[in-house]
Amino acid sequence: MLTRKQKLAFYENGYITIPGVVPQLMVDAARQAINHSIGAAGMHQGDLERFRAQSYCNEIRNTPEIVDIFSKTPIYNIAESLMGEGNVLTPSSGQIALRFPGPLQADANEPRGHLDGLGNGKNGMAKGVYRRGFTALAVVYLADVLQPYSGNFTVWPKSHSLFADYFKKEGHELLANGMPRLELSEGPTQIVGKAGDVVLTHHQIVHSAAANAAADIRYAVIFRVRHVDCEKNGYDGYTDIWREWPGIQEAVAAAEA
Repeated sequence: MLTRKQKLAFYENGYITIPGVVPQLMVDAARQAINHSIGAAGMHQGDLERFRAQSYCNEIRNTPEIVDIFSKTPIYNIAESLMGEGNVLTPSSGQIALRFPGPLQADANEPRGHLDGLGNGKNGMAKGVYRRGFTALAVVYLADVLQPYSGNFTVWPKSHSLFADYFKKEGHELLANGMPRLELSEGPTQIVGKAGDVVLTHHQIVHSAAANAAADIRYAVIFRVRHVDCEKNGYDGYTDIWREWPGIQEAVAAAEA
């Protein structure tokens, strides 16, 4: 369970990091399965852009080594504390999110953020198509990421509420044109952490991955977590951004009482 302080931090910033949620045994099992997939199934150069946008190691995405990281650890209960008991649909698969080492380029160092669910022709969705398909992201580090520019999961704090205001004014239909380029209130935060840490974010947080200039692969698995009413609420979630978060609503109401 999260404290009221943690929930209020999530409300303000749109994300929270919780250390040591996934046991090392499960981290090791997931990374072993990923490494076996890379060595056995392999990767063709022509597929790398698609893998980066969607997922590596497709054949293990719904195996116990991956899905149990969400369903059989405290991550599920943490999600319920935010979204309400009985409201969390257990993901049937995870995105294997790897970032391989490479040189830093002077003109391309800084991560560029995006919102999920916008079709670009490379992520399994056609250009001009967009959808709000989940309530929260749960990003689990499967290896230590202790320094910036190590492929860090990266967020733009407070961007969830900024975009809510923007969509109320301009309409979410603008997403059919791709990622709106607004001046965000805060710059990117490259999240450092250890294997087993989880980052939970609001679906409307701008996020990306930093460049990886470290010696090792950045290993992570990402779950797109849905409230039971996510599909019914649909596009309304772009503006009524706390509709699927009763745990947050309660914490805010208590703080304001």
